[in-house]
Amino acid sequence: MSALTAALYGALAVYLGGWFFGLWTGNFALLLFTLTVLTFAYWLAERLRFKPAREAAAAALARQDADRRAQLARQGIAQVDGDLEQARRKLLAQPWWLDWTAGLFPVILIVFLLRSFLAEPFKIPSGSMLPTLTVGDLILVNKFHYGIRLPVINKKVVANNDPQRGDVIVFRYPVDPRVDYIKRVVGAPGDEVAYLNQRLTINGREVPVKPLGEYYDEDSLRYVPMFEEQLGAVAHRILVDPRRPAFYGGLPKDFPLAENCRHPAEGVVCKVPPGHYFVMGDNRDNSQDSRFWGFVPDANIVGKAFFVWMNFGNPGRIGSFH
Repeated sequence: MSALTAALYGALAVYLGGWFFGLWTGNFALLLFTLTVLTFAYWLAERLRFKPAREAAAAALARQDADRRAQLARQGIAQVDGDLEQARRKLLAQPWWLDWTAGLFPVILIVFLLRSFLAEPFKIPSGSMLPTLTVGDLILVNKFHYGIRLPVINKKVVANNDPQRGDVIVFRYPVDPRVDYIKRVVGAPGDEVAYLNQRLTINGREVPVKPLGEYYDEDSLRYVPMFEEQLGAVAHRILVDPRRPAFYGGLPKDFPLAENCRHPAEGVVCKVPPGHYFVMGDNRDNSQDSRFWGFVPDANIVGKAFFVWMNFGNPGRIGSFH
């Protein structure tokens, strides 16, 4: 068993190493589920086989010692060498391969349940959600706000709230579901969303904005106009650079349900189909979103982002956001 356990840990190290160096895309939910199953198998074997065997060996040792002492006592020998307690502790001790498997099962199980059904941490990798979220923000995502989903397969089994305009959501990227994206919902099923000449319109009504001055974008090393946008019940900040072109006519039109969109020279207009959502980044001119690759199916939604729990470069960013 020690050789098998060492081989499993070796495979885990290779998998994590390849993931870290970008040799392949990892699936943390599947990895955590696999670790939970494997450590549970060790934990069960420990409770049903290995621990009872160690306890039986310790009991047999105690009986043998008692018999030996009784036999020596009959011969008039009262002083007997040997540390029974030390030998007993060695027999009862878990081997290393059980310490690092069965011993970790309760911790891994708790992490798996919390991450699958309550909250999941994510790291913001790009500036597409500036100024709301910055690169390096470590955020929490509410996993049950939109319903309870089975881990790994992401199948919704209990419905809850529907995503609303203005919600910041994490979802599996429709082009490559192995990758998680974060954007803001701007269009719900049935909405007609238009982004023309850098102005957002929903169902024929322009979304109100008011200027807030300029924002210094550390990625581009320049100032960008910042606005407050009132999207549904949510007031949030966006960046819109008038120096960027609004032309989307040359974009691919082969994404799913592309027939629901048209791309005039001024921007893009889409009718959101049932069971799908139109999402955009708050950094409107630096975001790959539904304007480029289409709609987010409800089945791809992971949860609602709601809290920055750490940014090691700027701890002052800790807190909730809209």
